[in-house]
Amino acid sequence: MLQEKGYIGTPRNRVDGRAKVTGEAKYAAEFDAPDLAYGIVVSSAIAKGRIASIDADAALAVPGVLQVFTHENRPRTAWFDINFRDETAPPGSPFRPLYDDKVVYSGQPVALVVAESFEIAAYAASLVRIAYEPETHMTDLDIQRDEAYVPPRKRTGVKRPPSPRGDPDGAFEQAPVKVHGEYRVAIEHHNPMETHASTVVYEEDGTLTIHDKTQGSQNSQSYVSSVFGLSSDQVRVISPFVGGAFGSGLRPQYQLFLAVMAALELKRSVRVVLTRDQMFTFGYRPLTIQTISLGANPDGKLVSIMHDAIQTTSPWEDYQEVVVNWSNLLYHCDNVKLTYRLSQVDTYTPIDMRAPGAALGVTAIETAMDELAYAAGIDPVELRLRNYAEMDEADKKYFTSKELRACYQLGAERFGWARRNPEPRSMREGRELIGWGMASGVWEAIMQRVAARAALTPDDRLEVASATADIGTGTYTILTQIAAETLGLPMESVTTKIGDSSLPKSPVEGGSWTAASAGSAVQKACLSVREQLFKYARRMDDSPLANASIEQVTFAGGRIHMTNDPSAGVTLQQAMQAGGVDRVEAEEKSSMGLLKNMRYSGYSHSAIFAEVRVDEELGVVRVTRIVNAVAAGTILNPKTARSQILGGVVFGIGMALEEESMLDHNLGRFMNHNLAEYHVPVNADVYDIDVIFVSEHEERLNPLGVKGLGEIGVIGTAAAIGNAIYHATGKRIRDYPITIDKLLG
Repeated sequence: MLQEKGYIGTPRNRVDGRAKVTGEAKYAAEFDAPDLAYGIVVSSAIAKGRIASIDADAALAVPGVLQVFTHENRPRTAWFDINFRDETAPPGSPFRPLYDDKVVYSGQPVALVVAESFEIAAYAASLVRIAYEPETHMTDLDIQRDEAYVPPRKRTGVKRPPSPRGDPDGAFEQAPVKVHGEYRVAIEHHNPMETHASTVVYEEDGTLTIHDKTQGSQNSQSYVSSVFGLSSDQVRVISPFVGGAFGSGLRPQYQLFLAVMAALELKRSVRVVLTRDQMFTFGYRPLTIQTISLGANPDGKLVSIMHDAIQTTSPWEDYQEVVVNWSNLLYHCDNVKLTYRLSQVDTYTPIDMRAPGAALGVTAIETAMDELAYAAGIDPVELRLRNYAEMDEADKKYFTSKELRACYQLGAERFGWARRNPEPRSMREGRELIGWGMASGVWEAIMQRVAARAALTPDDRLEVASATADIGTGTYTILTQIAAETLGLPMESVTTKIGDSSLPKSPVEGGSWTAASAGSAVQKACLSVREQLFKYARRMDDSPLANASIEQVTFAGGRIHMTNDPSAGVTLQQAMQAGGVDRVEAEEKSSMGLLKNMRYSGYSHSAIFAEVRVDEELGVVRVTRIVNAVAAGTILNPKTARSQILGGVVFGIGMALEEESMLDHNLGRFMNHNLAEYHVPVNADVYDIDVIFVSEHEERLNPLGVKGLGEIGVIGTAAAIGNAIYHATGKRIRDYPITIDKLLG
C-alpha cells in the first residue's frame, strides 16, 4: 500500500517555481555556446506565387554576415515525405522551408540571414531584396465553403463523426420546438510569452545539442534526424522549460529546420528566434463555420441533433479536429447526424490549440442548447439534465466515470443560479445590464505510452526521469509528488528530470494526457524500486520484515516498516546495504489503460456559470464572475490544478470577447500580427473565477485515477459567456468573439 498521508491530492508549491522567478530557469534562446552565430528569418510579402529573384548582395556585403540562405543555395537534405514527417503531422505533404521558388502562404520563410551578432543579422535581413510573381490566392472560407470535402480515411488519430442514426431530418421537421443557426469561432493564434526559438550547439565531432522550444524533445530529435540524415546519437534536443505553448510546440516549427541547416553548413553554433510578428506565420486555431439544427418536444427532450462543421486547412495537408462529435456525446438523442468537412485556403496548416476541436464544437452546441432552452421556456440547467447522456451513444459504451450532474448541482449552488430571473434584459444595475449564462464542458481522458526511470541512491536521493515536457502545467511538481509518496520520501529528496530527448521515451506533451501517462509511468517505476528494496530488506539478518508481504508494509520517512507496527522496520540505506548495491534503478512504461478500458469511454466534464455586465450605451462587456465546476478524477495537486482551470477560463474569456486573427483577403495576410492589435485578456479583464473540483472516483483509466485538466477549463467557457450576454441584452450573437461592434450593430 502507498503512504496513507502523503503528497498526492495535497496542494503543493511548484518545485520549479524558484528557478523561474529567479531567472535560473533557461529557455531555448537563453543557452549560450562558443562562437554562436545568429539567424534572422526573412518572410514572404505575398500569399501565393513564385520568387522571381533574390538579391542578397547588399546583405552579404555587411561586415559580420556569414551567409544568406535561400532556396537557391540551401544545402541538399533528405526531403522525402516519409522522412520529413513528425509524430503530430496531419495527412499530406509537410511544408518544406526554402525548398523551391514557390510561395504558398503569406509570411513564408524565404531567406535566412546568419551573422556574427543578432543586430548585424537583423540589419542585413532588411537589405535582402526579393522580387515576386504573384498568383491569385484564396483565403476566404465563405467563398471556399462550397469546395469543402470529407477528408480521406487515413490514420490520423482524429476520431471521425459517427454514422447517422435514426431519421434526424424527418424528426427535425416534425419537432414542435426548433433551433437552427450558423455559428462561428474566429481564427486564433497561440501567443505564449516565449516566442519560438532554437539554439543549435555544433560540437567538434559534428553532433548537435539543440535547445528548442518544443512540447516534445524526442519528436524534434526524430524530425532533425530524419530530415538531415543523422542518427539519433548525433542529435540531442533539450527543452527543460517552456514559456507557454498551448499546442504551438507540438510540431517542429520552421526555425528549428533553419537553425540546424545553418549550423551544419557553417559548422558552428547558430540561434534562430522568431519575432512576435513571425509567430503569426505558422499554425493557428482554424476558422470553423458550424451549422446546428436541434429539434425537441415541448418538454425540451431532444428528438433531432444535426451538427455540421466546415473547417479550413492548407492546400498541402488535411488538418483535422474533432468538432461535431461532442454534440452526440453530451446529449441523449435517437436521431443524430454529424458531418465534418475541410476546405483548403492559402494559409499555413492549422495546428492544435488548447482544446482543439472541442473549444469550437462545444461552443456551438452549448450556444444552440441555450437557444433551445429559451425556445422551450425551460431553465438551461434543467434542459441539460432532461437530455443527460448516460452513455457514449456513438460508441455504445458506458463512461468510466461521469459526475456531470454533480457539476451542474454544485456549480449552480455556488453561483446562486436559483436567483436568476430567466427573462432577458431583466437584471440591471445603473447603466449596466446583468446577464447570467451557463454551459457544459467535456474533454476526452487520454492515456499514452510513456516510459520513466526511477533511481535511488544511498543518501535517500531519488531521481525520476522521462522525456515528457512541462509547458507550465506543473509536470515537474506532480511527478515529484507521485515519486515522493510512492517511496515515502520528502519531496525535497526527489529530483525530476524531463524535457530531454536522451531520457526514457515519451510522446509530445499535449491532449491533457501527461499527468495520467507520465504520472503512471513514474509511479510504476517507483513501485519497481520499492519491490527491489523490499526484497533486500527481507533478506537482512533478523529482518523484522522477513515474513511480511509488501502489502503489509509502509514506505515512509526513508524507512520500510510494518503498517501495523511502525517500530518494526529498516531504513532504505540498510536495505540497499543488504542487497550490496549503491543504486536501485528501474525503468517502466505506463500501461495503455488495461483492455477493460476498451469497453468504456473516458472523459472529463465541467459546468460553467458566468456573470457578465454590459454597458447598455457603449456595449462594453465585463465578465465579473465565473464558477467552473470540474469532474476530472483524482486531483493530484489542487493548487496547480486550480491554476490550470484558471488559465483555461482566461483562454475562454479571450475566445468569447477578444481573440481574433484578422485576415485581409486581398493580401491573404493576418493583419493584426502583434500584441497591440491581437487582443488577449489582461489583468483588468479578469475578475472573480471560482473553481470547484467535484469528487469523482475513477478506477478504469489509469492506476492514479487521473483525468487531464489542461483543456477542460477552456471548453464551454466562451459559450457560457455568450449565453450570459444574451440574457443581459436579449441579443443572440453566434459569431465569436462577441465584440462591441456586434453588440451595437
